[in-house]
Amino acid sequence: MGISEDISARSPPGVFEALRRSGAGIAGCGGLGSNIAVMMARSGIGRLVLADFDRVEIGNLNRQRYDLDDIGKPKAEALKEAILSIDPGITVETYDVVLDRSNIKEIFSGCDIIFEAFDSPEAKSMILEAVLSDMPGKPIICGNGMGGISDPSLMSTRKIAENAYVCGDGVSGMDSGLCAPRVCICAGLMANKAIQILTGSGKNV
Repeated sequence: MGISEDISARSPPGVFEALRRSGAGIAGCGGLGSNIAVMMARSGIGRLVLADFDRVEIGNLNRQRYDLDDIGKPKAEALKEAILSIDPGITVETYDVVLDRSNIKEIFSGCDIIFEAFDSPEAKSMILEAVLSDMPGKPIICGNGMGGISDPSLMSTRKIAENAYVCGDGVSGMDSGLCAPRVCICAGLMANKAIQILTGSGKNV
């Protein structure tokens, strides 16, 4: 067995094999995106496409998958380094760009699933509309409502359209402050939904 198979030795039967054949696109490499990427890497994903124009700042470290050595680095590149330090067998593509309607399809068309991990409501709506209209049939998973420290049991995964899902509580925003536990719980819900979809076991939601 190789290192990737060894890492996934305790995964549920069939999960590693299905994920290794799959690719996921992550739009935004902040609190949601960086944690989703690491969860998908640890679960066995074969290919990740990371897109973010931003650089790592010290104020990101309370919830994002970076450390002090990453300060000033492009987020997508720093996240690639973290992913390959977990499993060097994963193919990772990075794009240091601002995502908009003109480049979303080009960047993510080869992915089997897309994660929306933006901060602003406008950007969230933009990519959801772009995927639904320009990439029909492509699953997209969005995050909405993970601020503060309120009851995480209020967070859930909801189907909002064919092949479109949203995770979070749908209410708590950035004005409540952002803290690692609820951000990571939302990222975990998103990653788990993707694994269900990519393994063919998520038809019930």
